[in-house]
Amino acid sequence: MTPPDPVGLWHRLADTSVLLDGFHALKHALRFAAGVPVAVTVDRAATLALATELAPDVRETLDGLLTQVPEPTYRSLVPRPHPTAVAALALRPSRAANLEKLAHTPRTAPVVVLDNPRNLGNAGAVIRLAAGFGATGVVTTGTLDPWHPTVVRAGAGLHFATAVERLTVAELPSGPVFALDPEGDDIRGTKLPDDAVLAFGSERSGLSAPLRARADHLVALPMRPQVSSYNLATSVAMTLYHWSASSF
Repeated sequence: MTPPDPVGLWHRLADTSVLLDGFHALKHALRFAAGVPVAVTVDRAATLALATELAPDVRETLDGLLTQVPEPTYRSLVPRPHPTAVAALALRPSRAANLEKLAHTPRTAPVVVLDNPRNLGNAGAVIRLAAGFGATGVVTTGTLDPWHPTVVRAGAGLHFATAVERLTVAELPSGPVFALDPEGDDIRGTKLPDDAVLAFGSERSGLSAPLRARADHLVALPMRPQVSSYNLATSVAMTLYHWSASSF
């Protein structure tokens, strides 16, 4: 049942909730059991039609959740309107629960670590990748908030499909640390274990000294001479694919 005053509820919860920006973010959050107390749309019928076409598994849930609001009201609730004109608020997962997931052993999939990332969009793309590969979680070090609205938008709501937290290097989960570095061993000759901690340096400066000191192995992605680097999300995708291909 939709709340009687969704806009009032939105204003009460906005400062402590996760903004789900667009239909796809809401769809993914619902699929992975996010608590969503309020959702709005400019065109309820069109949104439900989109659900019927793209996400029939959550259509019934959306039918009971969505409230249609005037476009000016919708625009007042979000920092940047989404093309689907859908937005929702979700309850952020418990930090304690996420830390428990990250620490649980034995792990069946790696943890991805972004060491001092700088680009919010890159961080979101990595979280989306990690969710797709079934990684245990994504950890960031440094100042970037992995739950920033721009990161959640880039992650398409898939923060709820994996454990996402910010930690210090000293707080990283246990497991052998495989850090990506141009001077490392060719990753094609390395088998990445399921309990690996896969560490990727900053887009600008690479691995920090504390993370490099923590690394058990330095590995490098194949790269043509005179090409300086890959995009961060591309590097994570290649590494997770290598792990998944060698785990069979």
